[in-house]
Amino acid sequence: MPFPVELKYIEQTESELGVKFPKLFKQRMMQANGGATCNEEFQIFPFWDKSDRKRIARTSNHIGLETKNAKDWPGFPERTVVIGSDGTGDLLIFQHHGDGELEEVIYLWDHETGAAQFITKDIIELDANF
Repeated sequence: MPFPVELKYIEQTESELGVKFPKLFKQRMMQANGGATCNEEFQIFPFWDKSDRKRIARTSNHIGLETKNAKDWPGFPERTVVIGSDGTGDLLIFQHHGDGELEEVIYLWDHETGAAQFITKDIIELDANF
Protein backbone atom coordinates (compact mmCIF):
# COMPACT_ATOMS: atom_id res chain seq x y z
CA MET A 1 0.00 0.00 0.00
CA PRO A 2 1.43 3.40 -0.97
CA PHE A 3 2.23 6.01 1.63
CA PRO A 4 1.00 9.57 1.33
CA VAL A 5 3.65 12.06 0.19
CA GLU A 6 4.31 15.61 1.34
CA LEU A 7 3.87 18.41 -1.18
CA LYS A 8 7.54 19.39 -0.81
CA TYR A 9 8.62 16.15 -2.53
CA ILE A 10 6.27 16.82 -5.44
CA GLU A 11 7.65 20.35 -5.70
CA GLN A 12 11.23 19.02 -5.68
CA THR A 13 10.40 16.77 -8.64
CA GLU A 14 8.69 19.68 -10.43
CA SER A 15 11.83 21.76 -9.98
CA GLU A 16 14.10 18.91 -11.09
CA LEU A 17 12.08 18.26 -14.27
CA GLY A 18 11.07 21.88 -14.97
CA VAL A 19 7.34 21.12 -14.95
CA LYS A 20 4.17 21.63 -12.93
CA PHE A 21 2.04 18.55 -12.29
CA PRO A 22 -1.74 18.75 -12.70
CA LYS A 23 -3.75 19.60 -9.58
CA LEU A 24 -5.75 16.34 -9.49
CA PHE A 25 -2.57 14.29 -9.84
CA LYS A 26 -0.89 16.14 -6.98
CA GLN A 27 -3.95 15.64 -4.76
CA ARG A 28 -4.09 11.91 -5.54
CA MET A 29 -0.39 11.42 -4.94
CA MET A 30 -0.45 13.32 -1.64
CA GLN A 31 -2.97 10.70 -0.47
CA ALA A 32 -1.40 7.63 -2.11
CA ASN A 33 2.08 8.08 -3.59
CA GLY A 34 2.11 5.64 -6.50
CA GLY A 35 0.59 2.16 -6.57
CA ALA A 36 -1.58 0.13 -8.88
CA THR A 37 -4.75 1.34 -10.57
CA CYS A 38 -8.13 -0.21 -9.72
CA ASN A 39 -7.79 -3.29 -11.94
CA GLU A 40 -4.01 -3.37 -11.54
CA GLU A 41 -3.64 -2.71 -15.27
CA PHE A 42 -1.17 0.12 -14.63
CA GLN A 43 1.44 0.89 -11.99
CA ILE A 44 1.76 4.56 -11.04
CA PHE A 45 5.30 5.58 -10.13
CA PRO A 46 5.77 7.49 -6.87
CA PHE A 47 7.44 10.78 -6.14
CA TRP A 48 10.79 10.23 -4.46
CA ASP A 49 10.18 10.52 -0.71
CA LYS A 50 13.42 10.96 1.24
CA SER A 51 11.82 11.28 4.68
CA ASP A 52 13.02 7.91 6.04
CA ARG A 53 14.70 4.66 4.93
CA LYS A 54 11.46 2.80 4.33
CA ARG A 55 10.06 5.52 2.08
CA ILE A 56 13.36 5.90 0.23
CA ALA A 57 13.28 2.17 -0.55
CA ARG A 58 9.62 2.19 -1.56
CA THR A 59 10.01 5.16 -3.87
CA SER A 60 13.29 4.26 -5.57
CA ASN A 61 11.52 3.85 -8.95
CA HIS A 62 10.31 7.44 -8.74
CA ILE A 63 8.87 9.71 -11.44
CA GLY A 64 12.04 11.79 -11.80
CA LEU A 65 14.27 8.76 -12.36
CA GLU A 66 11.84 6.98 -14.67
CA THR A 67 11.47 10.15 -16.76
CA LYS A 68 15.23 10.63 -17.03
CA ASN A 69 15.69 6.98 -18.06
CA ALA A 70 12.91 7.19 -20.68
CA LYS A 71 14.46 10.26 -22.31
CA ASP A 72 17.35 8.03 -23.45
CA TRP A 73 14.97 5.79 -25.44
CA PRO A 74 14.72 6.33 -29.20
CA GLY A 75 11.46 8.02 -30.13
CA PHE A 76 10.55 9.14 -26.62
CA PRO A 77 8.62 12.42 -27.05
CA GLU A 78 9.94 15.74 -25.79
CA ARG A 79 7.87 17.72 -23.28
CA THR A 80 6.87 14.49 -21.58
CA VAL A 81 6.98 13.16 -18.02
CA VAL A 82 6.60 9.48 -17.15
CA ILE A 83 4.07 8.73 -14.41
CA GLY A 84 3.61 4.97 -14.72
CA SER A 85 3.86 1.77 -16.70
CA ASP A 86 1.75 -1.10 -17.96
CA GLY A 87 4.48 -3.61 -17.08
CA THR A 88 5.36 -4.41 -20.70
CA GLY A 89 7.67 -1.46 -21.38
CA ASP A 90 4.93 0.97 -22.41
CA LEU A 91 4.73 4.10 -20.26
CA LEU A 92 1.97 6.33 -18.92
CA ILE A 93 2.87 9.93 -19.64
CA PHE A 94 1.81 13.53 -19.15
CA GLN A 95 2.70 16.09 -21.81
CA HIS A 96 2.97 19.88 -22.01
CA HIS A 97 3.09 22.40 -24.85
CA GLY A 98 6.43 23.98 -24.01
CA ASP A 99 5.30 25.94 -20.97
CA GLY A 100 5.99 23.18 -18.42
CA GLU A 101 2.33 22.99 -17.34
CA LEU A 102 1.51 19.29 -17.65
CA GLU A 103 -1.97 18.48 -18.94
CA GLU A 104 -4.36 16.31 -16.89
CA VAL A 105 -4.75 14.00 -19.92
CA ILE A 106 -2.87 10.72 -19.64
CA TYR A 107 -1.36 8.97 -22.65
CA LEU A 108 0.23 5.56 -23.11
CA TRP A 109 3.55 5.74 -24.94
CA ASP A 110 4.28 2.58 -26.95
CA HIS A 111 7.97 1.73 -26.65
CA GLU A 112 7.92 -0.24 -29.92
CA THR A 113 6.24 2.30 -32.20
CA GLY A 114 7.04 5.56 -30.37
CA ALA A 115 3.38 6.58 -30.62
CA ALA A 116 1.43 8.12 -27.75
CA GLN A 117 -2.22 7.05 -27.45
CA PHE A 118 -4.91 8.79 -25.37
CA ILE A 119 -5.84 6.69 -22.33
CA THR A 120 -7.96 8.88 -20.08
CA LYS A 121 -8.82 12.47 -19.19
CA ASP A 122 -7.20 12.45 -15.71
CA ILE A 123 -5.79 10.37 -12.84
CA ILE A 124 -9.19 10.05 -11.13
CA GLU A 125 -10.68 8.35 -14.18
CA LEU A 126 -7.57 6.17 -14.55
CA ASP A 127 -7.82 4.98 -10.93
CA ALA A 128 -11.55 4.28 -11.26
CA ASN A 129 -11.63 2.52 -14.62
CA PHE A 130 -8.33 0.75 -15.11
